[in-house]
Amino acid sequence: AKRGKEPIPDLTNKVLPRRLGPKRANNIRKLFNLEKSDDVRMYVVRREVQPKEGSSRKPKTKAPKIQRLITPERLQRKRRRASKIRKQREHSKQQAAAYA
Repeated sequence: AKRGKEPIPDLTNKVLPRRLGPKRANNIRKLFNLEKSDDVRMYVVRREVQPKEGSSRKPKTKAPKIQRLITPERLQRKRRRASKIRKQREHSKQQAAAYA
């Protein structure tokens, strides 16, 4: 659509902030200029959710699940995968030697 001569009040002359922040770990790092050693979970953009009208609950915050976050569990899986490959390679070498 082409923009007209003058702005439409409260539509084209108003800038709204983005509703959601980044979800991927590296994009959060980029947004806040973080080092690799900084904890990304402390910087995730949270949004406040108001309770339903008439309820006595206090407002709570919501945050996205951070994707591509390197955790100790993920590093352990990576080590296990690598060790499995090394073990298999060694096993097949032994099998080939026994066959020859």
